[in-house]
Amino acid sequence: MDHAQIASACMNYPHVRHEYKEEWEAALFRIGEKMFAMLGGDKMGAPIITLKVPPELSITMRNSHEGKIVPGYYMNKEHWISIYLNSDVPDELIASLIGTAYETVLHSLSKKLQKELTDNK
Repeated sequence: MDHAQIASACMNYPHVRHEYKEEWEAALFRIGEKMFAMLGGDKMGAPIITLKVPPELSITMRNSHEGKIVPGYYMNKEHWISIYLNSDVPDELIASLIGTAYETVLHSLSKKLQKELTDNK
């Protein structure tokens, strides 16, 4: 997936807000005020997407795609993963992990905010 496809996949979910953080040179995708995805690069400029996922999935993904899916770049290593976009991680897996990240953050929001967001689809 390229940057445009990833941005489109993130924006396909309801109530997602996109912003560009100049100092990080990264596109952020949020639900409510919480970020679920960040599209940017690592310190060498290699393109990555960083996603919030459940800790057990983070471990599984890092183990099954060693060197291609790594602990979240500049994020909590337990809850975030970074996927190198110039690797051979399948597009379908990246799309699925974007959905998982969205759902993970959606379900971490207060019940009141979840209800407001789901009632206003």
